[in-house]
Amino acid sequence: MTNKAVYYITLMIFLLGCSQSNTSISASEGKKSNALINETSPYLLQHAYNPVDWKAWNDDALQLAKDQNKLIVISVGYSACHWCHVMEEESFENDSVAKLMNDNFINIKVDREERPDIDQIYMNAVQLMTGSGGWPLNCITLPDGRPVFGGTYFTKAQWTKILKDMSSLYQKDPKKVISFAEKLTEGVRNSDLITVKKELVDFDTELLGVAVKEFTKSLDFKDGGQKGSPKFPSSSHLDFLLRYSFQTNNDQLKDYVVTTLTKMANGGIYDQIGGGFSRYSVDDKWHIPHFEKMLYDNAQLVSLYSKAYQLTKNIYFKEIVEETLSFVDSEFLTKEGAFFSSLDADSENSQGELEEGVYYTWTQDELQSLLGDDFELFKDYYNINAKGKWENDLYVLYRTTNDSIFTEAHDLSFENFDAKKESWKQKLKAVRYKRHKPKLDDKVLTSWNALMLKAYIDAFNAIGSKAYLKKATDNANFIINNQLSSDGALYHSYKNGKSTIDGFSEDYAHVISAFIELYQTTLNEKWLDTSKVLLDYTIENFLNKESSMFYFTSDSSTNLITRKTEVYDNVIPSSNSVLADNLFKLGHYYSDKTYLKLGNQMLKNVNDEMLEIPSVYTNWMSLYLNYSNPYYEVAISGKDANTKLKALKTYYIPNILISGATTESTLPLLKNKFIEDQTLIYVCVNGTCKLPVDSVNKALSQILK
Repeated sequence: MTNKAVYYITLMIFLLGCSQSNTSISASEGKKSNALINETSPYLLQHAYNPVDWKAWNDDALQLAKDQNKLIVISVGYSACHWCHVMEEESFENDSVAKLMNDNFINIKVDREERPDIDQIYMNAVQLMTGSGGWPLNCITLPDGRPVFGGTYFTKAQWTKILKDMSSLYQKDPKKVISFAEKLTEGVRNSDLITVKKELVDFDTELLGVAVKEFTKSLDFKDGGQKGSPKFPSSSHLDFLLRYSFQTNNDQLKDYVVTTLTKMANGGIYDQIGGGFSRYSVDDKWHIPHFEKMLYDNAQLVSLYSKAYQLTKNIYFKEIVEETLSFVDSEFLTKEGAFFSSLDADSENSQGELEEGVYYTWTQDELQSLLGDDFELFKDYYNINAKGKWENDLYVLYRTTNDSIFTEAHDLSFENFDAKKESWKQKLKAVRYKRHKPKLDDKVLTSWNALMLKAYIDAFNAIGSKAYLKKATDNANFIINNQLSSDGALYHSYKNGKSTIDGFSEDYAHVISAFIELYQTTLNEKWLDTSKVLLDYTIENFLNKESSMFYFTSDSSTNLITRKTEVYDNVIPSSNSVLADNLFKLGHYYSDKTYLKLGNQMLKNVNDEMLEIPSVYTNWMSLYLNYSNPYYEVAISGKDANTKLKALKTYYIPNILISGATTESTLPLLKNKFIEDQTLIYVCVNGTCKLPVDSVNKALSQILK
């Protein structure tokens, strides 16, 4: 069944009479709670007092739909989602809408961050039906979970009409609905089928260059990011392009990445007062953000800015890393060493109403009163003018010049101006702290924590702060002590001292990757050995042996209509691309041909489409560089291994795999390389080593030739 066919069938259903209306009737206060009151997800708890008889996704709810032969409403969102809140206020808090839903449907609320497996399936269905997707995601299914209708945000009038029409259609002509569901479900199941590529693939530098050239057509070389709006800080894109520019001496792409990072840091997408990045900007200048702040964005951007600082030594990038990590420490770090998930886009205004961005924006009068004689300087620097104006006479702070030009134009020294900036930030922070803060989603997600763990490692390597390495190690220990069960399986979520939900392949992929990086920074083989144990578990429980790719859910997952295979690199690199990279690295560490063969096969499977549509395969393309361009195994053996490692890690060298020990090690890359009273560095390719050297500079000359 083609996407277009599904789309037109759905459109026919939708056009039964939906009309738009801005009318909303708030649910009265004091309503009794529904079943969500027993959940831990902040998003589900937000809906616990809706008059809708919401249930969480579980076997009992699914069985109830079958027993009562009712269609299911599956409504997916997340705590920081602005339009999720709008639809809740307009529809789910409305008694008449709730009655329609309760009388005719079994209603299930899903936190997409807590249950990405469910979100993937029904997002895929909605994308097949409508050609696009987003949140809130609202899908109507048969009693067995097969989708029949879906979309994103609906007004109250639209949603009411959909509920009436779908329940009526199912009662009058269930065969028609079932027939459509069968075809749509087939489309969902077939949408990510992987063709196993059995023939030999030559991972060629020139072919990758052609793909990169095609990719660059979509890039905005003036303002950074992708052309047009909205602009997302696509970390996977930028990370690959930084690496590619370095390994191919492509100054144009290096300048593009530097431009993008600078423009983002100057823009309103970056919190100029408190640090940290919002999810994206709605315009094409990085100015007006969608104000929610996600852990995964800030984690990946810290890693990216750290690497850019290693390469360019641009002190501005170091500042952004430090400020963003200060924000993370302040808002997301728990006493246990874990990290919360997100901050909402909305917060309460002075009238007690939820309003997007109210916590972060300023009026001109407010700023003038706070800053006094410094206001004119502040005004020029942060564009309190037509450029910086948003709406309702509010301003989002926004920089359009660098400090060197600005200080020269205003006859200021760097020291004097830095002191002024710090004074401004402290004054504005003090006022902002008195406002109602955006709501915190305080669940802990394993995969996102692993990304943050890597961020602290990257920041430590670039900047050298021991506090960063301690936070990385604390988080790794949190994962080991809380999210790893006695049978070797990971949990996905944690809240209030309780680990819940079986881990997904993304959890294993990112934890393994983070632990490999922690080993490369500490030389503690505990982290490498744990990575291997987790990878073996992933192969045993997630691998589709027919396709040589990994399912998103484990073999024990039974109540979903299909098992998805995540391949595309989106705002977070896909679980399969990260696992393929893990297989490559651990295959080299342990001289494991099975790992190496599987990782190679995975890259072969996506090769043709990757070269054709590079924008959704950028993390895969980083792996491609391991095969197409020089890649080095660097072994450091001897009593001063940690000292030499620290010096080596200050350089941006993305095409090396580091092993090291201060004593004899049985690790294949280190075996027979220890010599008493010497510390030697071995630069190798596929196990074949050049003559050992005794200094980092000599090793660099063998790598960066």
